[in-house]
Amino acid sequence: MGNAHTPADNIFYDLVSIQYHALKAAQVYDQYVKDAADHDDVRQFIEQVRQQDADRATRAHDLLKRLTRDSGGGMG
Repeated sequence: MGNAHTPADNIFYDLVSIQYHALKAAQVYDQYVKDAADHDDVRQFIEQVRQQDADRATRAHDLLKRLTRDSGGGMG
C-alpha cells in the first residue's frame, strides 16, 4: 500500500517551505545590515528585503492556519 499524496499535501508543503525560507533568511539580515553600515542605500534595501520576508512568513503562517482550520485540523 503506497502513500497517496493529494494536492492539499503539496499546498501545505509549499507554504511551510515558503515560511521556513523567509524565516531562515531573517537570521542573516542583521549581519547584512552591519556590513552595509556605511552605505545608507544598501542598508535601506536590506531593511526593505527583511520586512518583505517577515511579511511573507506572516502571510504563509496565516494561510496555513486557515487551511488547517478548513481541513478540520489535518493535512488532507
